[in-house]
Amino acid sequence: TSPASSDGAGPAFRVLPRRPFYFLRHGETDWNRLGLYQGRRDVPLNATGLGQARRAADRLARSGIARIVSSPLARAHATAEIVARPLGLAVALDDRLLECAFGVLEGQAKAGASVDDAWRSGVTPDGAERYRDFRARVLAAMADILAGPGPVLVVAHRAVFWPIEDAAGLPPGGDLPNAWPVSVGPEEAGWSCRPLPGQGAAVAGGTPFPDSGADGRQAAS
Repeated sequence: TSPASSDGAGPAFRVLPRRPFYFLRHGETDWNRLGLYQGRRDVPLNATGLGQARRAADRLARSGIARIVSSPLARAHATAEIVARPLGLAVALDDRLLECAFGVLEGQAKAGASVDDAWRSGVTPDGAERYRDFRARVLAAMADILAGPGPVLVVAHRAVFWPIEDAAGLPPGGDLPNAWPVSVGPEEAGWSCRPLPGQGAAVAGGTPFPDSGADGRQAAS
């Protein structure tokens, strides 16, 4: 059996403030390319990731972003700075947007969605952060971030988006693609998560589908 413990994480979660925002996962790193858990390891962007961040900056150029808040890990911070530069904005750092600490899994090959699903259900790998603690800090950060002027861009990590999905009632997805900006906002029936126009693909269930014609994900009413 894999080294893990159950923390009894339940389904309760903080309500996400009903204000629209943008979310951007960091650009690619060498560990992304190799399919390794990164967690708190401070792995920098590779050349592909730098290019992805520049394309994200182009796509966000006319979005009216008023603020950018980023995880302090280098892969997210560098992505945020590339987006911020043409907008003339400073990047604020928030430690609560750090990627989850994955404990013994860091540096190991990803074992598929079952490991991530088990962690979200309360089975914690040795040395890892409990999901309910991770969820609480992410949603506390989002509550504070969304209380300020908007629209705001949050630049962070793949797992950081999962508590946002939970709190918005969005259908669970896989991983958002690297440096792929999405617009998240409240609607009459719940919340929606949509890729920015001009990216040539749509997001459904957290996965990009080139030229699918879909318009993103929406919370069930």
